[in-house]
Amino acid sequence: MSNEHLGTDAPAGHYEQTLAKDLSPFTLFAVAFGFVSIATGIFTAYGSVLATSGPLGIWTWPIVVIGQLAVALVFGALAARVPVTGYAYQWVSRLANPVLGWIMGWISFTFLGVVVVAVDYTIASTILPVLFGYVGTQANAWIITAVVITLQAALVSLSTRATQRVNNGAVTIQLIGMIGLVVLLFAVGFTTGQFDWSTLFSRGDVPAEGYFSLGGLTEAGPWAMGFLLGAFTIVGFESAANLAEETRDPAHVVPKAMYRAVLTLGIIGFLFLIAVTGLAGDPVALAGSATPIADIIQGVLGSFLGKALLVLVVISIFSCGLVITLSGSRLIWAMSRDERFPGWQAFHRISRSRGTPMNATFMMFAVGQTVLAVFAFSTDALFALFSAATLLPAIIYASTVALYIVKRKHLPPTRGFSLGRWETPVLVVAVVWLVWELLIFRDASFANSWAYVGVMVLIGAVYFAYLLIRKGVSGLTMPDMESIDAVLDAEPTEH
Repeated sequence: MSNEHLGTDAPAGHYEQTLAKDLSPFTLFAVAFGFVSIATGIFTAYGSVLATSGPLGIWTWPIVVIGQLAVALVFGALAARVPVTGYAYQWVSRLANPVLGWIMGWISFTFLGVVVVAVDYTIASTILPVLFGYVGTQANAWIITAVVITLQAALVSLSTRATQRVNNGAVTIQLIGMIGLVVLLFAVGFTTGQFDWSTLFSRGDVPAEGYFSLGGLTEAGPWAMGFLLGAFTIVGFESAANLAEETRDPAHVVPKAMYRAVLTLGIIGFLFLIAVTGLAGDPVALAGSATPIADIIQGVLGSFLGKALLVLVVISIFSCGLVITLSGSRLIWAMSRDERFPGWQAFHRISRSRGTPMNATFMMFAVGQTVLAVFAFSTDALFALFSAATLLPAIIYASTVALYIVKRKHLPPTRGFSLGRWETPVLVVAVVWLVWELLIFRDASFANSWAYVGVMVLIGAVYFAYLLIRKGVSGLTMPDMESIDAVLDAEPTEH
């Protein structure tokens, strides 16, 4: 590895502190919380679950939370041992080999590139048409999403401190607002008699025969499709690990941020699902709506209060996209620092005036706009986006957990968090959940998602072939943990 891209006079193969080390524990929690964002996930996927699984599909949510909590705990154990920006890319590179690590980094990049579009498209397609009373079309959804992606990239590139403040404020609003919304929906529903417990156990118009079946070779059973709601929503907690080098005491702070975000969001999200489903009225008619959650909130709480709460949801979704852009820019920067990303010569640079990887952020912006252009005029754009954004993290999680299982006896010593005696049961839960989740994606409805993965992997393979020709396998070595202690132990700094 050359010295030039480090921006320092450090010896080759060493990292030095170049990003501001000023993120607090609450900020890290807010990053994980903001990425997961139950408002985003539920508003995006609830309609699809009603159509494929009926209201009964919401009971898959607690299972997903338990499974993803197990994954978050495994990631916490890795983050406490290798607390370096780049999360899965760094872990796999060091615990397996740089080739597998690069593959994991590229898959993580393709995930972040599509999920930011899926999240921002939700604002344009399911919230704003109800909020402002206009007819949503593919064209105006494209334009609005493009503007939102631009605003997020601009904020992330100009100031990490401003991004933190916006996200911290948005997460605080989301916490208070979602809890208040849940309480209000239950209170109004019970007071007016609109809440119907039987709806929670309805299949809608989904046939009873074969409802709980495992499905066939190219299809998943109706109830199994309901798992996509939680699987799409409870992802992104690992974004906290992608900011490790900007965090004080990351080996302790990052694991706590991840599992606390999953637990908090899991509980609030399930209560919210019960509330809106019990107030859904006719779930069959609601399944045909492009904005089912917004329709329920306005129908129960009235136009004024309903719209006020939709503003809260817009803030939450914007915050989610902001965190994804932040996380994606750090991953691109981390891979570029190691000369592993196309155009690394530009993307490894840190702006001296802003203290941010501006070029890497611009790359995230460009990727988001490209993915948006590809999906925007699909008749099922939202489903295609959210299913691709569910498949990719499942692949990342399964691969990383498998690596942990193989290498757990040879892991470097923990600098903070450890699974201890709970390691085996946590791993069992994580493996069972991830195998089940990946099996769901054999369904033929995910053809576009697999196509996106295939295209992005092909692009990555072409670049990686060039990388091997240029460097050779021996040229892909990573700095060992001892060589980056200066980054991990650096005193907190601010830009």
